[in-house]
This record gives sequence, C-alpha cells and structure tokens, in this order.
Amino acid sequence: MEIFGLVVGSVWDLVFGYLIPFIFVLAIVIFVHEMGHFLVGRWCGVGVDAFSIGFGPEMFGWTDRQGTRWKVSVIPLGGYVKFTGDLNVSSAPDPDELSQMDEATRSRSFHHKSVGRRAMIVAAGPAANFILAILIFAGLAYFNGKQVLEPRVEAVVEGSAAEAAGFEPNDLILSIDGREVVGFSDLQRIVSSSAGDDLVFEVERDGEIETLLVTPVRTEQETAFGRHRIGMIGLQAVNDPQAVRHVTYGPLQSLGHGVSETYFVIDRTVDYLGKLVTGRESADQLSGPIRIAKVSGDVATLGGILGLVSLTALLSVSIGFINLFPVPMLDGGHLLFYAIEAARGRPLSDQAQEIGFRIGLALVLMLMLFVTWNDIINLSA
Repeated sequence: MEIFGLVVGSVWDLVFGYLIPFIFVLAIVIFVHEMGHFLVGRWCGVGVDAFSIGFGPEMFGWTDRQGTRWKVSVIPLGGYVKFTGDLNVSSAPDPDELSQMDEATRSRSFHHKSVGRRAMIVAAGPAANFILAILIFAGLAYFNGKQVLEPRVEAVVEGSAAEAAGFEPNDLILSIDGREVVGFSDLQRIVSSSAGDDLVFEVERDGEIETLLVTPVRTEQETAFGRHRIGMIGLQAVNDPQAVRHVTYGPLQSLGHGVSETYFVIDRTVDYLGKLVTGRESADQLSGPIRIAKVSGDVATLGGILGLVSLTALLSVSIGFINLFPVPMLDGGHLLFYAIEAARGRPLSDQAQEIGFRIGLALVLMLMLFVTWNDIINLSA
C-alpha cells in the first residue's frame, strides 16, 4: 500500500504539478496564434475547414454553421487552421482539389486569394502572439505596478569585471548602452543576457556623469528553473528599504511597458541566436517541450497564477518569433514563398513548393529532436 501511495502521489504531482500548467500555458498561446490566422482569413473571405488545438487524432470537437470543424487533438504541441484548398495542416496547396473547384468554391479558396491577402493571413498568427504578449505585460503593469529597487551600487566585488571597469560604491546607474535603467532589476537582466558583450554604462557619481565600459563574465548559475549560463559583473545592490519604491502605470504607460517588454524578449532572442551562429553561445540553452513543462510547473508553484500568466507572455513572444523563421512549414516559410511569388509575378511550381515543405518538415523534426535531447540532458544533469 505504501508503494501504491507513492506511485499515486508521483502521478498526481506530475499531472497537476507540471502537465496541467504546461497544457494551460501552451493551449492559450496556440489558440491565440491560430485565431489570428482564422480571423484574418474569415475577414478576407476564405473558407475554414478545420480549427484544431493539437495534432493527430481528434479527441472531441464540433462543427459550426459555416462548416468549420473545431476540435482538440491528441498531441498538444501545436495547432492549425485548415483553409479551403489546403492539402494538409501545413497549408500546402492541393493541386487536384484546386483544379476541380467550381467558381463559388474558388472564391473561398485560400490559394486563389491575392498574394497580399495570403501574406496577411499567414502573418496574422505571429502578430496575434505579439499582441497577446503586449496585452499581458501591459495588464500586469497596470493592475500590479512594479516594485523598483534604486539602481545604486552598495559594493563592488573584489576582482570582478565591475572593479576592473572602475565602478565605485554609491554609483547610481543611469543607462546601459543607451537604455534607461529604472531599477536594479533592469541592470540585472541586461547584464545577465550580455555575457561577453562590451556594455557602456552611464553612472552618476558625486553629481557628475561618468561613462564606464564593462564586459560581463559568463558564469554558470543554478536557479529554481535549472542551470543557466549568464553574464555577471560583480555589483551588489543597496540593502535599504528606503531605496524601494512602487511604480504605478496608467493605461498608455502600461501599453508602452508591454511593447517595451515584448521588444526586449525579441531583442535578447535575436542576440542569442546571433551568438549561436557565430559560435559565441552554446545550443544547449535551447529548450523543448520537456523543459517548458518543468518550468511551467515550477512557475505555477513559486509564482502562482500571475507567474503562469507572465510565462504565457514570454512563450507567446517566442512562438510568434520562431514562426517567422523563413523555414517551409512555418509561417515565415510561407511568407518567403509569397515574397518570391510577388517578385516573379507567379508562384513557385507545385513540385518546388512540395520539396520546400518536405525540407521544412525535416528541419522542424530535427529541431524538435535536438531540443528534446537537450531537455533530457539538462534535467538529468
């Protein structure tokens, strides 16, 4: 009975501690992404055969009055909108169906719309993800505000990069690379994601403005969400309750904050990928579904519902950005095909598009296998 209780407890923790938070976060992001495609497609007069959250066999669903099948499928790692004229869930054209369409069906076919309308429909998915992230960040700022610790230096770690750069106690950090530093947390996240980069600090010292150049040192650090390599320079924040203030945001300020936070995530992602390509970063920091599930559970435990909402915003930005990669199968691959079509005055041949989709599928599958292997290695370390 004791073993049975342990097994039941482990399954309970796995399902309610990790699986449900993971599905909750992912389902919202996927639904919003696909709804972007759906709404703009309907607005452009395109027929929708199916709207699915997940891939594979259908678990349950219903058909609306316009003939769209709304369903939830077995594998919750994505979703799709299948438009009239699509051969499959990747929106590849179906040559046989397209050639046999009557005039009424052609008017509702995705592939008979202008290249501009098709591009709008495809781009609407990532755009919806960015909008969701902006609204979440804005909402959190509007309703909760922000606790801000004054970005003043309490002490400089001996032998650190900050000491070498000339930082001194009581320095007030004003900006980093031209970006305003409002609180010490702004400094921390810029520095942590800039290992090996030269950063230009503007600090106020005894009423004068000083410019200091410092390069964060790459340091491996164990956090509540796993082991990460981050940049550190060796500055300690002030330990004074009087240095903490609560910042509130109005509606427009909240929206601006949402845009700024979304841009920051994209900017750091681009920076990481650039370093990855040039060999300055390791690919073992890439995360897949297993680590995302773990982080979802950890965030739900440590940060509650607000933590999960914040994670939803971060994941929404990431999925929207990744989908813009110019890889067939992804939205960016479709946009690449449409750009070529617009330049040539005619689409690529069916054979060329089919080859492109097969290459894209292979790349996506290889990436999924790689990041899943990364997850297994990192979680077992």
